[in-house]
Amino acid sequence: MRYTKLERNWVMYDVGNSALVLFNTSVVPIYFDAINTGASAAELVAAWANAQTVASLVVALLMPILGSLADFAGNKIKFFLGFFLTGLVLCFAQAIPMSATAFLMVYVLCTIGLNSSMTFYDAMLPDVTTDERMDSVSSSGYAWGYIGSCVPFIVCIALILGGPAALGLDMLLCVRISFVITGIWWLAFTVPLVRTYRQRFAKELAPGETFASEVRRTVTGLGTTMRRIASDKAILIYMVAFFFYIDGVHTVISMATTYGTALGLDSTSLILALLVTQFVAFPSAIAYGRLAKTQGTLKMIIIAVAAYVAIVLFAAFFLKSEVEFWILAVAVGLFQGGIQALSRSYFGKLIPKERANEYYGFFDIFGRYASVMGTLLVSVVTSLTGDASLGVLSIGILLIVGLVMLVKLSRIRGMA
Repeated sequence: MRYTKLERNWVMYDVGNSALVLFNTSVVPIYFDAINTGASAAELVAAWANAQTVASLVVALLMPILGSLADFAGNKIKFFLGFFLTGLVLCFAQAIPMSATAFLMVYVLCTIGLNSSMTFYDAMLPDVTTDERMDSVSSSGYAWGYIGSCVPFIVCIALILGGPAALGLDMLLCVRISFVITGIWWLAFTVPLVRTYRQRFAKELAPGETFASEVRRTVTGLGTTMRRIASDKAILIYMVAFFFYIDGVHTVISMATTYGTALGLDSTSLILALLVTQFVAFPSAIAYGRLAKTQGTLKMIIIAVAAYVAIVLFAAFFLKSEVEFWILAVAVGLFQGGIQALSRSYFGKLIPKERANEYYGFFDIFGRYASVMGTLLVSVVTSLTGDASLGVLSIGILLIVGLVMLVKLSRIRGMA
């Protein structure tokens, strides 16, 4: 498939932000463990889950209002840039030596900037391509994000593992330098999108209305938007299903390394296994985009959710050694990119294009609150039982509920 310049630049942002996502889910939890001396395995899992919960909650609260305001002509890129630059500055700030508590606070703020920019980025999809090409373009974003993010990640891992011996640098210093490398990569692959993006679908201010009055009307009009969503049965069922199933996806991704560390697995093996996940996810995400054309987008989402149920059960009952973690990493790679890409593009087909940010803002509420619920559930169950495996197992029920809702949706709309 040949991409337009704008489609290609949109895909490239995934290459940039995925580098930070990969670094955050693999190296950063181990780094936090290293500077958080004296904490038990259960305390480590709970603290990291709490950090993810706070970041997700803030984004979920912000996005409906900001998303609606961003739908006005010219605003989407401004909001995108504001959160991107916030996340970038705080990414660099994590390179500064600090206590574990201070680091966790900076990490949370950086994650808020990163995830918020990605919400506006997702809402750009209807502007950069057509409904017919949306699945393929969205899948390509995740696919090239997985493979492209490996470049700075490999450089960072080489520095972290080889820096102490080859350069005489402290390993923690090497991790801090890696934050800078990752931030520069993120910046480099964001510039082309910022230079070429134009908002095609937008709301216009009513005659005599100012932006300030629109802010007030947006805040008071959220109920109207919610009723509009509730009146569309397909959108409502899909968003509820998404709320439950994406919980399992986000929780597995964000907690995998921490969970492996809690089980006492070697940190180097954990990182290398997650690197394999990226390489597996690249062709898998591309394949998912192509299969969606022939098998139907919704059908492929259902298959991925069912696979995640099996992945969670495997992690809870069978994950004890490094070999089993590698198996888990490969399994996640097979379905991770596909389910995220098709979830994004399927929603884009259901909604009115001129209100894309407004709808994606509410879509993000469902996704972020799911993340809040998933990580909080893991934190509470792990803290109460002292068993991280039970924490992981607890999210399986949420995946099953999401799967049931998707099947219900398929009976209304078919598998297209």
